[in-house]
Amino acid sequence: QVQLVESGGGLVQVGGSLRLSCAASGPTFSTYYIGWFRQAPGKERDFVAGINWSGGSTDYADSVSGRFTISRDNAKNTVYLQMNSLKPEDTAVYYCAADRRYQGGTYDYNYWGQGTQVTVSS
Repeated sequence: QVQLVESGGGLVQVGGSLRLSCAASGPTFSTYYIGWFRQAPGKERDFVAGINWSGGSTDYADSVSGRFTISRDNAKNTVYLQMNSLKPEDTAVYYCAADRRYQGGTYDYNYWGQGTQVTVSS
């Protein structure tokens, strides 16, 4: 069983930065693929970024490529999402998810966090 807790969300101005964290419990966290998703009010949950167990392979949605960076520290059981050059359309609840298999942008992850709100104001 893996439990995920997101943190780091908040209110930021356009062009600003935030770093989200996804802290996980469980001794096998380092073997999991981790994805970040976001969901704005009235919209579907969208894939943002993903990272494999070693951190050697990452995936990004086109909308965030070049602005967001996903990374992980397996010694701390934590995955990060560094978000730069934030735009109003980045406003959403951000979720992290974990699965032993590569899931990419699918919704088939076994474990999901509760989410953290990110609001970008203009």
